Amino acid sequence: MPSTLKTNVLPIEAARAAYAGLDIAVILPCYNEEAAIGAVVEGFRRELPQARIYVYDNNSRDRTSEVAAAAGAIVRAETLQGKGNVVRRMFADIDADIYLMCDGDITYDAASAPALIAKLVEENLDMVVGCRVDSEEAAYRAGHRFGNALFTGFVAHLFGNRFTDILSGYRVFSRRYVKSFPALSNGFETETELTVHALQLRMPIGELDTPYGARLEGSTSKLSTYRDGFRILLMITKLFKNERPLLFFTILFALLALVSIGVSIPVLVTYLETGLVPRLPTAVLAASMMLLAFLALTCGLVLDTVTHGRREMKRLAYLTVPSVGATREKKA
Repeated sequence: MPSTLKTNVLPIEAARAAYAGLDIAVILPCYNEEAAIGAVVEGFRRELPQARIYVYDNNSRDRTSEVAAAAGAIVRAETLQGKGNVVRRMFADIDADIYLMCDGDITYDAASAPALIAKLVEENLDMVVGCRVDSEEAAYRAGHRFGNALFTGFVAHLFGNRFTDILSGYRVFSRRYVKSFPALSNGFETETELTVHALQLRMPIGELDTPYGARLEGSTSKLSTYRDGFRILLMITKLFKNERPLLFFTILFALLALVSIGVSIPVLVTYLETGLVPRLPTAVLAASMMLLAFLALTCGLVLDTVTHGRREMKRLAYLTVPSVGATREKKA
């Protein structure tokens, strides 16, 4: 991890002065967070008194909406189940200069919000990720810790080594990031999609260590280690195919070609010795697999051109929105 991604935290007064006058929206996707959402909203109201705080209730079966409204949040609903669906709705509905997204389970530190936003503004970034630093064993289960390290390593090898915690739910975005993000995922794999979007467009991004604590009693995690881990892995594979199709299909070409060559060697040896091809089905199988290999390579070449065009269009959409630095100068 390049050392330039993390900087010293500004004093609170200097941090708040960095984003004074900018329109800030705190967006909190929630599902059955009655036990914690009130404290989360109060924490962000205390740390970011000028911000609008939105709670998007995703079909909760408890009093999440009522508790959030009583704490002073603007409560809205998204009926399509899944965090990715909520993120899509929040990004589409809300207009602001800066967006701070956090889970509603009080595991993330609201006191870190000014520093995260100040880093975004001062360095003119498009996304800052709050990297989780846990002080309690119960805060970060071993399975989740291992999965995060594994998936972060996959993404680093495929798309670039610029993040150390790709699954953190604590993030600050610029307006031009939010309004250029297509938001296609449905569930907890949305954090992976958020990360890869920034990496593929080579956006200026940053990370900052933030405390990560355990849930309150009565609040339970909605993340399934195996089910959601499998969905995240599928999302990484899908993004690999969609964003780097030439490499994806070249790997497929190599695998099919190697199998084809391996299957054809006995047939070729027999032919050279006897002039006969007694294993005709094997020869047909080898030839068919080699044809499939070259078909995969052709698909990769064609899709690589298509992907290049898509990336250009996303970059142009991204450039139509002013940076947070330009917005601050305009409002100064």
